[in-house]
Amino acid sequence: MTVKSRLLELLEKNKGETVSGEAVAQELQCTRAAVWKAAKSLREEGYTIEAGPNKGYRLLKDNNRLSAEGIRSYLNNRDVFLKIYKEAESTNQAAKQAAVSKQAGHGSMILAERQTEGRGRRGRAFYSPEGAGLYLSIILEPGETLQESLLLTTAAAVAVHKAVQRLCNISLDIKWVNDLYLNNKKVCGILTEAITDFESGNIEFAVVGIGLNLYEVKGGYPPELQGIAGALYPNEEAASGVNRNHLAAEILNTLLEETRNLSLSPYYIRHNIIPGKHIQILDGTRTRRAYARAIHPDGRLLVEEEDGTETLLSYGEVSVCPES
Repeated sequence: MTVKSRLLELLEKNKGETVSGEAVAQELQCTRAAVWKAAKSLREEGYTIEAGPNKGYRLLKDNNRLSAEGIRSYLNNRDVFLKIYKEAESTNQAAKQAAVSKQAGHGSMILAERQTEGRGRRGRAFYSPEGAGLYLSIILEPGETLQESLLLTTAAAVAVHKAVQRLCNISLDIKWVNDLYLNNKKVCGILTEAITDFESGNIEFAVVGIGLNLYEVKGGYPPELQGIAGALYPNEEAASGVNRNHLAAEILNTLLEETRNLSLSPYYIRHNIIPGKHIQILDGTRTRRAYARAIHPDGRLLVEEEDGTETLLSYGEVSVCPES
């Protein structure tokens, strides 16, 4: 690692606190001149670092840029592949390319400050304005079958829920199968894409894409999302205390733990708002009503149709009926 990278990691660990130039130089085993040069370079990249004679160095708490060094400082495994784009068409697409080329393996993470073609389920666009959320994709090599890939999505929902609860003290609602809600508005979407081995049917690798809205940008959401999309915080100022690097790392740490022995987590069931409700199911262009009985151990949703028959759903968009 370069002096600049090591300095940023050190400042991220002590965010908001002043570290003396002498202490930094000793920690990084370099000259104070090299530290000063590294700090100058970081400021030119947009990091808000205070420095001066007899003052030391301080990375301001409101500095919320994504950085590989900042994320690594919170990871359980710091050796994983990380890449951050200022702008990307889609982090899922970038992650798949990195996995196919063998550039990145299990536990790798791709992030972007902004997505121009972010995607949700059913080919829908995912609104990804710069800096207003976390847009990331994690590469997994679970060795499971395609049928079990649904459990990767449930594990990702649990990982986001736990990370937000721990670091933001906000409790979200999980909606089968891949959305998280706050105050009846969607704040997070998850898209899992799997590449399988044709002969064995096992997943070679999966890419779990996560889009988490941290705050609503000025001007609000596009007309088609108003009343539907929401965020953890009402505006950028309210979200300023959230360390995006720490939150991204916490999501990755938790997802790797949740997928170590892949199964449906009781946590997912406990925080899910769909079982026990009358729901509307959008399956392709067809809409029907049913009663959601339970979530099956493989992640599918058990529903009772209007004619009394039972069906296990592995896909489809569901919503709670207003009168229920």
